[in-house]
Amino acid sequence: MSAIKVTLIKAAMLCLFVLAAAPAWSQQGTETVEPLTVVVGVDHAPPYRILESDRKTGLYLDMFEEMTSRLGWAVEYREAPFRRLQLMLQQGEIDMMLGLVRNGAREQWMEFVAPAFPPERRLFFYLDDANRVDRYQDLYGKTIGVLEGGSYFSRFDKDSELMRASAAHYENLMLMMQKGRVDVVIAPELVGLYTAKNLGIEARVSPFFVPGERSWIVVSGQSPAVRYADDIRAALKLIEREGIRENLVLKYLEQPLP
Repeated sequence: MSAIKVTLIKAAMLCLFVLAAAPAWSQQGTETVEPLTVVVGVDHAPPYRILESDRKTGLYLDMFEEMTSRLGWAVEYREAPFRRLQLMLQQGEIDMMLGLVRNGAREQWMEFVAPAFPPERRLFFYLDDANRVDRYQDLYGKTIGVLEGGSYFSRFDKDSELMRASAAHYENLMLMMQKGRVDVVIAPELVGLYTAKNLGIEARVSPFFVPGERSWIVVSGQSPAVRYADDIRAALKLIEREGIRENLVLKYLEQPLP
């Protein structure tokens, strides 16, 4: 066989190799070598995480499933109260949680992989005029309803002089306020407004509020998924470029509360 023919054959084989490899290269960073099944811990916190008998949806879940569809992962959800989910994550019983605020204590045993979800103000809800909060100092002497295991902002979280009463869900906290067991409920803006309206509680919002922080996709340090942090971030960037993330945020911001 002539040298020219050999050269042409080699060139053709190289072209075929490049064409075959192109789809894999185009997906680099958004699809793992071997698809995973990840177990995600969720609690009922509309409109972020909406858990019903026939469906599981909400802003955080919809966004996460857009990402995992690009990664080629399967997702299973395990429901439990928020505080219990953090313990399950620490013990490696679940792989991930969606929507945690970053703080130093949590960073010791979970990986904050991507700040995927938009910041929200922390509001103080009240019913009686005497419990309106105009400044931080007004919180002293009041019983404040907080979510078990929740983190709000550094000064508040660390203030040992504040009186707190906790519950597993924001619905419980709003009902506790209605019954006079707490004076004020602190909650992320959308969750608080959604919950109060859904329960028919005419809660008012105090003038004092705290700006929100981005909330994160977090992965257990014991989970195999921790090795794919770069893939998760790449999938987030992909849905941002495609406009999907923005559309989902607008969908849940604009939809009327029940």
